[in-house]
Amino acid sequence: MSEPQTKYGILVAVDGSPESDAAIRWATREAALRSAPVTLIHVVTPGIESWSIATLQANFHEWQEDHTQQVIEQALKTFHASAGESQPPEVRTEVRHSGVLGALLEASREAQMTVVGSRGIGAFGRAMLGSVSSGLLHHAHGPVAVVHADEAQAPDPTSPVLLGIDGTSASDEATTLAFDEASRRGVDLVALHAWSDVGIVELMRMDWQQYEDEGREVLRSRLAGRQQQYPTVKVRERVLCDQPARRLIDESQQAQLVVVGSHGRGGFTGMLLGSVSTKVAEAAKTPVIVVRPR
Repeated sequence: MSEPQTKYGILVAVDGSPESDAAIRWATREAALRSAPVTLIHVVTPGIESWSIATLQANFHEWQEDHTQQVIEQALKTFHASAGESQPPEVRTEVRHSGVLGALLEASREAQMTVVGSRGIGAFGRAMLGSVSSGLLHHAHGPVAVVHADEAQAPDPTSPVLLGIDGTSASDEATTLAFDEASRRGVDLVALHAWSDVGIVELMRMDWQQYEDEGREVLRSRLAGRQQQYPTVKVRERVLCDQPARRLIDESQQAQLVVVGSHGRGGFTGMLLGSVSTKVAEAAKTPVIVVRPR
């Protein structure tokens, strides 16, 4: 799969948190697989002018500059430790002064992939729920990888790539990227379609065979043509009666990477499979790539 010409290559949001360090480690390995550069970007939020901050931090801007330098130095140290000495990827750094999400969304337009930790650290060391990662999952341009701090060590290199397929066109780009990721890693691809979003009463009334047959047809139609493009990738098809998010999270424990589309089923961007992808990105300890349109 040829890579688009981009300004940033693999773009990594860095903020000094453990999740940020985990994102750098993963992105460094991803960049090596793609022969792509890595850009470590740190966004400095403008100071909030108030009496409380003035009291706590007399020279807030000077402190902010020192903190920014520390974040960049730590990010570079993590990158070099992860890259090793054998042909490490090119690395660049960038600092922006802006709102965090807006700056990352803009930069994602010129990145092969945007990588972010599942959580971050606010201006005063306060843990932030993943509002930035969630915003990227819903609005970024191109693939977004979410990495948890638990991903401290390199994953088992023999584990498969897990692909969630929902039966809509939203799965197409995710399918292509999942094949490409499996091919670069030299591992199997597990293509999973979970066809039940209903309760137990509805399940009892269903024609399970019909739904299973339809699920296998969904997989065949979405996988068609990719095998010819990636002949070395062995595909394992799985059709299951289960809720998609729950099954993907469970199956992710045996995978080194999960790939899903950004929306599906209902066709409303950010909804339905959008909620599935968000749930998977939040709960799976394995890195998750959500493939968004450019």
